[in-house]
Formats: sequence, structure tokens, C-alpha cells
Amino acid sequence: MWQSSPPGSLYDYIRVGSFSLGPDGRIDRWSGRAAELLGIPAADAVGKDPVTAFVPPELHEQAHRTVAQILDGREWTGLVPYRAGQDSTPDTGDGRLAEIYVMPSETAQGERAAVCLVVDVRALRGIETDLAASQAVFGQSPMGFLLFDTDLRIRRVNERFATVFGGPPARYRGGRPHDFLPRSEAERLQAALRRVLETGEPVGEMQLVGTVPAPAAARPAAPTIPAPTAPEPATPSGTASRPVLPAPSAPPAPTGEADRRRWSVSLYRLHGASGRPMGVAALAADVTGRRRAEREAASARRNLALLNEAGARIGNSLDLETTARTLLDVAVPQFCDLASVDLYQGLLTGDEAPPGMADGSAELRRVAFASAVSDAPLATTTCGVPEGEDGPVEVGAVHRYPFNSPCAGALRTAQAQIIPAREGEERAELGAVVHSTLAVPMVARDTVVGLVQFSRTKGSEPFGERDTALAVDLAARAAVCIDNARLYRREHERALILQRSLLPPGDPEAAGLDIACRYLPGTTATEVGGDWFDVIELPGHRTALVVGDVMGRGLRAAVAMGELRTAVRTLALLDMEPAEVLSALDEIARGLGATGGGARTTARAPRSRSAPSADARPGASGQASRSGSGTADLSEVYLATCVYAVYDPVTRRCTFANAGHLPPVLVEEGEDALLLDVPPGMPLGVGGEPFEETEVELPDGALLALYTDGLVESRDHPLDEGLRAFQTALSEAGRPLEDVCDHVLNALDTRHGEDDIALLMARVHGLPKDSVGDWNLAPEARSVSRARELARDQLTDWGLEALVDTTELLVSELVTNALRHGHGEIRLRLLLDRTLVCEVWDADLAQPRRRRARDTDEGGRGLQLVGLLSAGWGSRRTPRGKTVWFELPLPDGDTTLPDPADALLSLF
Repeated sequence: MWQSSPPGSLYDYIRVGSFSLGPDGRIDRWSGRAAELLGIPAADAVGKDPVTAFVPPELHEQAHRTVAQILDGREWTGLVPYRAGQDSTPDTGDGRLAEIYVMPSETAQGERAAVCLVVDVRALRGIETDLAASQAVFGQSPMGFLLFDTDLRIRRVNERFATVFGGPPARYRGGRPHDFLPRSEAERLQAALRRVLETGEPVGEMQLVGTVPAPAAARPAAPTIPAPTAPEPATPSGTASRPVLPAPSAPPAPTGEADRRRWSVSLYRLHGASGRPMGVAALAADVTGRRRAEREAASARRNLALLNEAGARIGNSLDLETTARTLLDVAVPQFCDLASVDLYQGLLTGDEAPPGMADGSAELRRVAFASAVSDAPLATTTCGVPEGEDGPVEVGAVHRYPFNSPCAGALRTAQAQIIPAREGEERAELGAVVHSTLAVPMVARDTVVGLVQFSRTKGSEPFGERDTALAVDLAARAAVCIDNARLYRREHERALILQRSLLPPGDPEAAGLDIACRYLPGTTATEVGGDWFDVIELPGHRTALVVGDVMGRGLRAAVAMGELRTAVRTLALLDMEPAEVLSALDEIARGLGATGGGARTTARAPRSRSAPSADARPGASGQASRSGSGTADLSEVYLATCVYAVYDPVTRRCTFANAGHLPPVLVEEGEDALLLDVPPGMPLGVGGEPFEETEVELPDGALLALYTDGLVESRDHPLDEGLRAFQTALSEAGRPLEDVCDHVLNALDTRHGEDDIALLMARVHGLPKDSVGDWNLAPEARSVSRARELARDQLTDWGLEALVDTTELLVSELVTNALRHGHGEIRLRLLLDRTLVCEVWDADLAQPRRRRARDTDEGGRGLQLVGLLSAGWGSRRTPRGKTVWFELPLPDGDTTLPDPADALLSLF
């Protein structure tokens, strides 16, 4: 059958010319291809001697001998220099080499002649170079190389491709992409090949995924495949027919484990010398390692970013639940699809070593759960179902893991465990959703505090070693923060219990005063402060009002507050003047701060003010420094501010002393609130400065407010603004005292939680004049009977006949002592309020001392008798002597008063 040469015929690249020599050795025929190749037209060649016409003169002799041998019937092949034209010479640069193949022939008459085939040597050298390069590509290239024909069948593959997929290169000749790629990938490649063949547009970096057989050592030798048949012989027309390829044989399935690979394939169309498409070439590079490295690098970057986010977010709160939820917010969905946090219930309730903690069987509480696939909790592993329960663990539920479960093992060994999903899982939801779980113990300070579970659903990559290391790091960070939060919560609760136990219970009572108080601790995000207040009953129906603020926070501040409050009460019961009380407190605070050799450095005290002006803050800059060894934080604990006020309901006068505290506020009826001008003094613990007293007369109905800086100062509201708001709120105080407290707290910003808030408010009433009996007695013996008479008449007027006998006896004893042991004028005063108080003044400074008289002593039993018959007695110094007093409860029907006769007999 007649047909043209296929695309890419050899004759497109090598042009072969022909001519013949007659018996006389001259050219008798000259082909058109020879004329085109050698550049010599037939008219210049036919009939000429080829030696003299084309060969350089210096080679004529050798050339004539060669022509003679050819005409003698000898074949000859060699390189012959020739000139491209009649006038050309080798020296002009036009000299060329031709490779000539001479075959002897005979004419019709039997004469010897020759047929010559001539080829330009330069074309041959180019083809040799191209063939060598082609062989290098197919034999030495580290990249896979494939040639597809126009039917998209493989014509040739190189050694690299055959090595990867197994077998010799000839085995893949005639195959298709489906023979070595999965179906979907093969169809993609087939479509790309067709598009490149039709359009000529190359395709670069096409990603293909497939599997290759296991290494040769892991599988049997590939079966021998017969080599393809040779092309059919030439047709009678003399043109070569197109070779018929054998049916392709699919590569044998590997018996070993297949290796998954990824390739980057570039496609471009091949053209022959005539410009006709010959097929498509494919260059494939194995990018599996690069892709794996990219994935690992991306994974490392993601893990680093996740750790950075965890470091930035976890631990910002001292709340256990918030810290656990933050951990899950970081992990879901960036690291896993579901996660939960369980903490030991005993640790949450304050038990440092709950039973079962060592073997992982202790009770746990689910504190947090997060899911990217479901809003409801799922039993992510078999150990996620509590003993005796059928459903998943809800947040807040207390449960325990079975002893042999992987989660209990993780808790027991403090080692993370990967729990893969099991086929035929009993729980349908587990089998349908979760396929890999990490159980990671939360270890802080070598103690397991809980367990966090990370789970991935089907479709996600199972957990690996790097995931485990990342999960352990996340859990460790969260565990330390959770343990810190647990320890802080424990200390905060203990400090709060201690602080509240040291504050006055309920609303205290005082003579001539209505008292209301409020205490607001800071939020759980802040430590317990050292704010305190107190109401102390003093002799003579007087009352001490105290508000203080210890610098610092936490348990130590609460302890320091308790110590100072106890010292204040002790000093107050000694009936010392307010300035003396603060001076003694200052010494006590300095002594506490120096306990154990601790040195104090400069520290900022709580603010103090005597007026709204920003310049009046002497207490704010109070600093002290003592040499010594030890740490400097004790100064923060034992540096405090305090305001101490003593109110006398008889005189309606109040004496103030201030140690660096904010000034009291006074509101008189119908007037605006006023900051009292009380000298602020230095904070307690600073020392070196005396304290001053200020005496203020308080009219009936006036409102006195003592407070700490947490009420009037926060980050959002400066002190001046807070004081003005406080004064405004108090100016609207025409309502019951309890309502006034609530109104103040609602009007001011008290929800910031930055500091504790203490508020002590008192409304002044004073004792009525008819509740006071006051007499002066001459320093003579008859004043004793006069005192009894005055006392009896006053009690009768008050309707307290039941107390007459006892009061007469005790008044007689005190007046007698004043006459015997004192000097100067004697003063007797009876006060009636919630109790009956009797006071006796004299000018002697010596304090009475109670002693036990012997049986033979005639005296010395007066103060013993006072102690037996009264509810309390004592003495205090005055500027001009001393005062001895006793107190009797008022008869109310339930109180049984001691019989004076029995008390007197009991002394003997």
C-alpha cells in the first residue's frame, strides 16, 4: 500500500544525494538532491571528471587511484573534501567534507560503472551529537522521561522511569497512563496529554499521585515480557510502513507493600524537522521527599504558631475553668476536632492527695469540652464513659475511669497514650466520628493534676509522634497554669476566710450612733487585700471607729491586717488617746516588718488625702528604709494606713487621728458633704513622725463616713473624681443608713474588682441630757453618803429600782477609794444607754490595782466586790488624773443580777 513516511522520518534530518559514474569515470547522472546538498547544478557536473571538478588539486593523484579501484569493482566508503562551486577553493572557507558510499554497478553492455551516495558530514555529526544527548537523557537522567506518540501510547521511557516502576524500559512500550497510575490520576494525565498534543501549549508542574512497587528485594522478579516485534518490511513501493506495536502489558501488581509517591510532571509537544507533531514528551520529577519536607516544615510552623498562641493566651486568668477552656480554644480546631479536660476532684476541693490519685482511679471532674463537629459531648474513647453510666461525660460531672482503661493508664504512668479507633466499636457515634485520640496527663510540678483528651475525626490525619510531643507541651503549659490557678484559689479562699473572720460580724452597735458597714472583696482575678474596719466600745459609752488598709495583697496582707486589728483593739481597750494609739501601732507595724531580720525598702503606701487638691497627699509618698538582711517584701505587708476616731455621745465630740489614710467625710443635715481637715500623718510602719489629733463636734443627725481607697479610685476613675462622686452620693443621704450604704455603692464604680472596699458609716444621735447624771463632790468623808444618795435618786427617776442596792454599794466603794487613795475634787457621773455606766473622777494619776485580800485583812476587798457585782470595770488616765468606772446590765426580765450580800460573803 502506498503511503507517505511517518512524521519524524530520518530523511527529514539527513538529506542524501546520489550520482553515478560511467565506464569512463565521468559523471553521467546527477540527482536534484545532490545538486541541492552540494550546491552544484547538474549542468556543471554531468560529463565531468569528479576528481578534477570537485576535489582540491593536491588530492587529485590519490583521488584518481581511488576512482580506478572503484571502476575495478571495489566498494568504497570515505570522507572526501569537495568544493561547493567551480570557483571555490578550500582556502576560501567554502571547502567541505562529504561522506561518500560507492557501490560498483554495470551498464546494459556489461561495462563497469558505479553508483554513489553522498551525505554532508556536518549533518551526520549533528545527528551523532543529538543521538548521544538522547541516549544520555534516556540512560543517565535522574528524572523520569516518557515519549508518547500521537495515539498517546508510550513510545519510549528512560531507565529512571523503568527503575521506579520495575522492569526493563522496553516493557512499557505501547502502554498508557492507566498502566502505572491510579484511574483518576491516569485520566487527568491522559486529558493533559491530549490537550498538549492538540494545542501545543505546554503544561508545567502538574502534580500526580500514585504508588510504586516495593523495592526489588521485597518482591519477586518481574515476569519476562517478550520484546515488541520488528517493523514490517518495506512495501513494494519502497516506502517503509508504520510499525505495528504489540498490545501493552500492564505492570505486574507488587507483592510487597506499595510506596505512595508524588510526581511533578511537565508536558510539551514534539515536532519533526518538517514541523509536524510527533507526539508529547513528559518529564517527571519525584517530589515526594520535597512534598514531605514541605508538609513537615508547614507542620512545624503550625506547631510553633500554636505554641506561641498557647503561650500568649493560656495562663492569662487565675480561674481554673477559664484556663481549661482557653486550652481547648487553642487546640480546637487547629490541632484536633474534639477535646476535653478532666481535673482531679480532690485537688479542686483542697485535698492535696485524694484517694486513688496514684493509680489513676480517683474521681475527676469534667471542667471543659470543645468540639468542631458537635455541640453535644461525645464519648471520644472507651474510657470516656464513666463507670456505671451509659452516656458521655457532661461538663461539671464527676466521674472516674476504669482501672484498665487507657486514660487511667495515662494518669497512672504520667505518659501520653495514642488510642486508635477500634473496628466494631460498641458506640455507634464513636465508630462513625472519632478515629484517633490522644490521652495526655496534665503534669505540674511532678504531680498529675488531670487529663486532657484530643480527638480527631475520620478524614483527619491520625496522631503521630510529633503530634504527641506537641500535645504534651500544650498540656504541660496548661497544667502549670491550672495548678497556679488552683493554688491561688486555695490561698484566696483561705485569705478571704481569714479576713472575713477578723471583720466585725453583722452591724455593730454603739451608744449614740447608728452604724452601717459594707465590705466588698476584690474579684477572684485579684488577690485578697488588707482593708479592714472595726467598731470598738470604750468605757463611758464612747465608741472607737477604725478603718485601715494594709499595703499588699494575698494571705500575708490578710494576716497583717488581723495582727494590726488585734493590736488596735488591745490599745483601744487601754483607753489611750487616738494619737497614742496610732503611735503604738506604728511601732508595732515596724516591729512586725522587721521580724526575722527582714529589711524594708521604699514602697508606695495607699493614698491619703486631707482635701481634694492633688497636692495634699503626704501619705502617698511616705517611704522608709531600714538596714538589715533578708527580703524586702515584708514592707509591702506591714505598711498600712489607718484613721482612728473616738466619739463621746455625752459631749457629741469626735477626736480623729490619721496615719496616711483618706480623710473622713462629714454630712450635716441640709448641708453638702465635707472632707474633714484631719492632718494625714505618715503611714503606719514608716515611723519618725508624730501623729496629730483633731477634735470635731458632731451635731445630732450628722453622718460620718470612713472608707478605703478602693471605693473612690480605680484605673478608669482617678482619685479626685472618685472623691467628688462620693461626696455627691453622700449629699443625697436623706434616707435610712442602710439605704445610704447601698446608694453609695450603686452610685460609685465599685465593680472594677481591682481592690477591696471597706465602708463604715455612722449617724450621730448623742445621749439625751436626761440620760446623764453628773455631780461634783467635795473631798470629804460625807461625800460617800452623798454619792449613794445621788445615785439612788437618779436610778429611781430612771425606773431602775432593781439596780439601786448594787449601784449604791459599788458607788460607795469607788468614792471611798477616791477619798482614801486620791486627792482633789471628786466627780460622779451616771450614764444610761444600753447599759448603766458609773464613773468616778479624781486628781490622782495612780491607777487602782485589784488584789486578793488575805482572810485576816480588814480591807482590800473593794475592787474584788466591784468585779463580782458589775458586768465590767476599769480605769483610764485623764489629763487631770484618772477615771474609775463600772458597768451594769439593765434588767430585762431574763438577766439575773448577782445578790450583793452573797457577793460580799463570797469574799470571806
